[in-house]
Amino acid sequence: MSAKPRAHDPRRLDVAAFAAQGGELEGHWPLAGFERLLDDRPVRIDAGRPPDDSTASGAPGPTSDVTWRARGERRAVAVGAPQLWLHLEADAVVQRRCQRCLQPVELALQVRRALRFVDGEALAAELDADSDDDVLALERALDLHALVEDELLLALPMVPRHEHCAAPAAGTAPADTDAAAPHPFAALARWPRGTDP
Repeated sequence: MSAKPRAHDPRRLDVAAFAAQGGELEGHWPLAGFERLLDDRPVRIDAGRPPDDSTASGAPGPTSDVTWRARGERRAVAVGAPQLWLHLEADAVVQRRCQRCLQPVELALQVRRALRFVDGEALAAELDADSDDDVLALERALDLHALVEDELLLALPMVPRHEHCAAPAAGTAPADTDAAAPHPFAALARWPRGTDP
């Protein structure tokens, strides 16, 4: 009688065991639970009127989901121990302020990543610098929710804009692109991965 496959908790994922088993996980998480991703909420600006939180068009509400899928792989190599890989997919729609017309713009974010895990931060940094692979230090309890949020933050465009839109109406001050649209790395720096969303 064959043993049942081990159950894996996406909030405390044993990456080595997950990869060895060739495990697969998928699901939906409410967008409202991704606090860092919703950190820069857009505010609707009307000509001649100051920004008003009552007209804010913030990120989609709790009914909006981040869809995700993860697959583990233990990959044999010619020399040395097998490599541990995590294949990650995620999709979400978020809102930011368009830096041309200053109105909310919906952004469809898509993540398709293959991440290699190795023992220790030093080895991960060395391999990450010397190869095209994305290499992370192996964790016994990886928070997949936090990792998905990290990757979605990195998928944000530097300057959010509609594909086609008009310039701001007369009397509305243009946004300072550098101040209004911080690079996703800045958001990651403010919120450590270990922080629970």
